[in-house]
Amino acid sequence: MNYQQALEYIHGTSMFGIKLGLDNITLLLDYLGNPHKNLKCIHVAGTNGKGSTSHMISNVLINSGYKTGLYISPYLEEFTERIQIDGTKIRKEELAEITEKIKNAVSKMMKDGHPSPSEFELVTAIGFEYFNQKAVDIVVLEVGMGGRFDATNVITAPLVSVITSIGMDHTQYLGDTLEKIAFEKAGIIKPGSTVVLYPQCEDVTEVIKEQAKKTNSICLFPNISDIILEDADLNGQVIFYAKKASPFKDLKFSLTLLGDHQVLNCLTALTALEALVEKGYEISRDAVTESMSSIAFPGRFERISSNPLTIIDGAHNLNGFEALSKTLSRYMNKKIFVVIGILADKGYGPMLKEIAPYARKFFTVTPLNPRALPAEKLATYIISNFNIEAEALDSIDSAAEIALNSPADDIYLFVGSLYMIGEARTSLKKRI
Repeated sequence: MNYQQALEYIHGTSMFGIKLGLDNITLLLDYLGNPHKNLKCIHVAGTNGKGSTSHMISNVLINSGYKTGLYISPYLEEFTERIQIDGTKIRKEELAEITEKIKNAVSKMMKDGHPSPSEFELVTAIGFEYFNQKAVDIVVLEVGMGGRFDATNVITAPLVSVITSIGMDHTQYLGDTLEKIAFEKAGIIKPGSTVVLYPQCEDVTEVIKEQAKKTNSICLFPNISDIILEDADLNGQVIFYAKKASPFKDLKFSLTLLGDHQVLNCLTALTALEALVEKGYEISRDAVTESMSSIAFPGRFERISSNPLTIIDGAHNLNGFEALSKTLSRYMNKKIFVVIGILADKGYGPMLKEIAPYARKFFTVTPLNPRALPAEKLATYIISNFNIEAEALDSIDSAAEIALNSPADDIYLFVGSLYMIGEARTSLKKRI
């Protein structure tokens, strides 16, 4: 099996849809010899900020000398982004080899009368097998969706569980209230564990507290007053960490990721790292400084070009658009051109309302996804509901051409579905 054949096999299982539950992944891993049981994991759930927080924690662990696995989803441009060790993506040849092993295990499962795993279950098993083969010291493990019935929740004793910002998304699977969604996310809290909770509204906090109490777990609540934003521009944010009872007390450092929400993600990551220090892990102040000032997470208010200023952002739900709106408020002093492509099953009206005040004109595109909202329909909606000029384009490439050939003082923001942002990033990069 080569890399392309591996991808075809993995993506071919998408016909089995989303399967919430742990029976299938537990069985598949058993056929593989339970590689996950040899791993020490930091488990990260949440609606928004999972990826950023996971990258922050991973970077600090790498710079502290630990061989660190990182499992994230989705990917932007290349599938191998999802499985990394020490910041290096899994080699395509290795992915193919492990996928073939997984395929053989699945064949045995199905021959024994069991159903096929879903795509996410397959990828999770690949990640566990790879990290086990490479004998990593620690894995930062990002939940795919929800938590309680997510395939990653097959792990039984995480070093630390982290729950990032919780908002309304995937309501058809997780519930139609913040409390119901929070309950699903809280499912990653294991008996006698340590959980770190991003600063949340009271309703969400109470749900997490209750689950921590039921599982006899320690719940850590980062204090917003412990982290101070001293300065910020498009090159980064200067942060002072004022928490006294911390190995990182009075630490001043730069954070390359932009936005107030990233400051809170950083606060959450630091609290998780403090919990690791309590468990005996050696994490230096220099590792924090170096990691935060060099972290790169594509597609998160990422500057692709300076002339004209062109930014891409993966906001794809209301929670994300609210954070984006605050970031635009801080960094933009003029109206901008917005290139947007979203999925039809998102509540796009409130999302658009968040960024409409900053928009000079919208360009709409259709993401490469069966659930995509057609560009023409989105443009019509924007014109009729916000009275802002909107033009439907036939491709992301057309949008990239328009953006990069615009006057140097224009500003372009590409935003929406992560499926669209990955394509946009590739298209823009090859034109610079």
